[in-house]
Amino acid sequence: MVVGIVRIELHLPASRSLKDKRQVVRGLKDRIRERVRASVAEVEYQDLWQRAALGVAVVAADGGQVRERLQAVRGLVDHTYEAQLTDWQERLE
Repeated sequence: MVVGIVRIELHLPASRSLKDKRQVVRGLKDRIRERVRASVAEVEYQDLWQRAALGVAVVAADGGQVRERLQAVRGLVDHTYEAQLTDWQERLE
């Protein structure tokens, strides 16, 4: 069993309120959960309008599967036009 963990930091330049931010973050979290079957949570910056940090975890039988699923997460983040990726910290255990 291999666990993959990633910490994602995002900049949301068009967000003008916490409501705007929550809408973008909630949509991204839902897409990650549905398409990648990963656990995801907002882990920092809950009170800032234009900044978000997400923690994502996946578990699989081998490292290749974990890397593949984390790359799928990366693809979803990269294709979220309302959010710009500012940091990606990944590790396998």
